[in-house]
Amino acid sequence: MTTVLAHGELLIDFVPTVSGVTLIEAPAFIKAPGGAPANVAVGLAQLGVSTGFLGQVGDDAFGHFLAQTLRDKGVDVSTLKFSTDARTALAFVSLKADGERDFMFYRNPSADMLYTTDDVDRHAAAIMAAKCFHYGSISLIGEPSRSAALHAIALAQRAGALISYDPNLRLPLWPSAEAARSGMLSAWAYAHVIKVSEEELEFLTDLSDVDAAVKQLWHTNLRALFITRGKNGCYYYTPKFNGTVDGFSVTAVDTTGAGDGFVAGLLKGLLDQPQAFEDEAALRTICRYANAVGAITTTKRGAIPALPTDGEVRGLMRH
Repeated sequence: MTTVLAHGELLIDFVPTVSGVTLIEAPAFIKAPGGAPANVAVGLAQLGVSTGFLGQVGDDAFGHFLAQTLRDKGVDVSTLKFSTDARTALAFVSLKADGERDFMFYRNPSADMLYTTDDVDRHAAAIMAAKCFHYGSISLIGEPSRSAALHAIALAQRAGALISYDPNLRLPLWPSAEAARSGMLSAWAYAHVIKVSEEELEFLTDLSDVDAAVKQLWHTNLRALFITRGKNGCYYYTPKFNGTVDGFSVTAVDTTGAGDGFVAGLLKGLLDQPQAFEDEAALRTICRYANAVGAITTTKRGAIPALPTDGEVRGLMRH
């Protein structure tokens, strides 16, 4: 039985061999396993938390490479399905000189897009046994994966799991900005814990004032909302208190997966210390730990290969 079950896309990120270039300028690419929910699953496993992954990849070389990567990292893949109807998704990701990331996706459709409610039902027992269910927004873009994601969330809710959501903004995958905003918010009200970046928060609310944006998006099920600020750390909000926690200074090579690392650190802390929702000092300690996980993830290329162990995180926090 896994403590955390992550659901969503599992794909190959192709990352340039050099930083600070556009996809056009990149001389070559390195194959790196990725996909935001999968990154969170590996991040948690690296930190010592029992984790599984629920989703679908192609029954192809890349799909089996991804499954083996997750196994090697300690993630349970018994709830991962291989599809013969579509191939594994690919994403080319570059970090430009201005610090912004450039994405190009190959999924027309990809295997994760074809995941169904019947596929979810085959693993209902695993979903309802997990203490925490984590999901992202890419599965919400179209059918049948959207209905499958919402069905899985409902099962986890029924079992009393902690529900975690990270609405990643990937505009090129949506028909329009309006569709992206609506789709990302469609699964917002189900989550107890939500992590967004400053840019995503402004996109969802059209507000630059963080307090006002949080107020607009707050809902009664929400226990804590976290807004990541890159190297500047994070904001945290609960019904009782809010504040900021500084980040760590590191030499960043590739920011891919940093937010997912943050989520992994966050969920580990919240599962270890559920009283932190009511205890600001404990929550601040968890945020500092999550900031350290995210910071270390930026020091290597790719997402999954860069996610740190608990020992590495505590080492950075000490020094």
